[in-house]
Amino acid sequence: MAPSHLPVSVRLFSALAIKKALDETLLEAFTSTTGIGVDGVYEPTNVLLDQIEAGARPDVLVGVTGALEKLAAAGVLDASSLRPLTRVGIGVAVPRGAPAVDVSTADALVRALTSARSVAYSRTGASGVAFAALLERLGIAEEVNSRATVVQKGFTALALTDGRADLAVQQLSELRFVPDAHIVGPLPGEVQHYTDLSVALGADAAHRPEPAALLRHLTAAPAQDAYRAAGLEEPHP
Repeated sequence: MAPSHLPVSVRLFSALAIKKALDETLLEAFTSTTGIGVDGVYEPTNVLLDQIEAGARPDVLVGVTGALEKLAAAGVLDASSLRPLTRVGIGVAVPRGAPAVDVSTADALVRALTSARSVAYSRTGASGVAFAALLERLGIAEEVNSRATVVQKGFTALALTDGRADLAVQQLSELRFVPDAHIVGPLPGEVQHYTDLSVALGADAAHRPEPAALLRHLTAAPAQDAYRAAGLEEPHP
């Protein structure tokens, strides 16, 4: 996050999925180039939506595409500024140094999840909602949830570092944020779920040059390198 003493700042609300790219590369480069600070709030999109419902108004919002489209239709966001940003799949991690588990097929994933002492996942983030639905489809929801470590928000892989769980499930970019977690793989293709993320200006900020400059920075071609390095992919056409 940029120093608060900078004379001009932009209020950014962002889904956790791109926090690593923002923290490690993009925001520092933006502030160094423009002199504009960024005050960032990082939460699952559903949590950000609750804050917006309560009256919060970010200058720039990054979140699940469908949610942003609804906010744009409601006039909370500037619809003309809405841009696709990136997409991310779900992965599985174990504590660093622990034996790897096989998650390469749906059957292998079921064996890994049902044999784990505890699986950590979040029910507020997009990946957690999708994973909870997947457990139901696979017919193992009751078995896994009976000993799951449910994280209300934040990075599920932190539950690996303190011993609460031995498997963590979350978006791949969020798993990468915890250095002591080892990603054993993405969910297999037949059960993978991708979350598309977009960015838009708040309706009240659309006339200001500073939020517009941040939006251009986040959607410029060089930003895709930072997203890829953080485990994200180019947005789906």
